[in-house]
Amino acid sequence: MSLTTFAAAQILRALPRVQISRAVGRLCERPLPRRVAGPLLRAYSRAYKVDLSEAAPQPGGYPTFDAFFTRVLREGARRIDADSVVSPADGLLSASGVVDPGTRLWVKGQPYEVGELTGDAADAERYRGGDFAVIYLAPGDYHRVHSPVDGAIRAVRGIEGDLFPVNKIGERHFPRLFVRNSRAAIAIDTEAHGRVMVVMVGAVIVGRITVTGIDAPNVPVGLHPFDPPLRVERGSELGVFHLGSTVVVLFEPGVRIERPLGKIRYGESLLRPA
Repeated sequence: MSLTTFAAAQILRALPRVQISRAVGRLCERPLPRRVAGPLLRAYSRAYKVDLSEAAPQPGGYPTFDAFFTRVLREGARRIDADSVVSPADGLLSASGVVDPGTRLWVKGQPYEVGELTGDAADAERYRGGDFAVIYLAPGDYHRVHSPVDGAIRAVRGIEGDLFPVNKIGERHFPRLFVRNSRAAIAIDTEAHGRVMVVMVGAVIVGRITVTGIDAPNVPVGLHPFDPPLRVERGSELGVFHLGSTVVVLFEPGVRIERPLGKIRYGESLLRPA
């Protein structure tokens, strides 16, 4: 543990993280003066290695930083693999494994109880012995989240929480991050794999999480059933992080994640090595 990361963690612990994140979110949604937008976005792209060649054309430029951060990819920038389970996001596949007999998944040596993660204790038994995958989205990544499977969204649950960082500082200094932060759990029923759960986990400076099918600037707390269910295909957009974070995907027993840890892009198979 370095003195720098320890000091940063103590500062973050003392700050009003939710209030700061909301304030930054509002700032990111304010119009950018044209003379400021170009230099600011170029500097951000250099610092975080943003590949703007993949972005859809934006005539006139991005009106806000939020529009830039949540940019849409150009047509053909990603190929959706023919396998039945694909990555829901660009980022780093940082952990995968099996939900243990105690219905916990282990990430970086820390246990997370499934029912607590998804906001519903009934989910714990469903995913016992099933696989999970954790994908971390860095600041330079594409920040829209897509369906990993073909199926139907039955419900979305908004779960209130704090906003700790989910980077290495957060993992080291703030135990059980994924069940402490605000999140949205998206339940997708499939014919081949039962119910697949995609959990979008918020983080500090993540102003909002929006989800397809919910007409709100942020997923409201509580359960939101979809009647009729919303049909999705592999690669269909599920939601958007308005500033970056992490996605956790849970599978019932029968799915085996074979993709090795490391960089991954949405649409790539999780069932076999790249």
